Amino acid sequence: MKLIDDGALDEGSVVDLAMRLGISSRHLARLFERHVGATPQQLARTLRVQRAKRLLDAGDDSMTDIAFQAGFGSLRRFNAAFAELYGRSPSSLRARRA
Repeated sequence: MKLIDDGALDEGSVVDLAMRLGISSRHLARLFERHVGATPQQLARTLRVQRAKRLLDAGDDSMTDIAFQAGFGSLRRFNAAFAELYGRSPSSLRARRA
């Protein structure tokens, strides 16, 4: 989990992470499901969204800048993941803060 929090899945795949840990990607997925209740990708996405929310709360960077700083490959994926986790768009959260 520490490797994922440090961005191991932002630049690599689950297969790369599993190889780095010396296990198969399937075994890694089983371990995550058993102990975390989510897939490695789900954990990585949740951590990215939480990182983005902290960036959103802390400053006035553009949504695109926040999305990329948090590890998202596109603004569209960022908006969808944010809405899925928080039930609202990042821009509506920023508007509420203003």
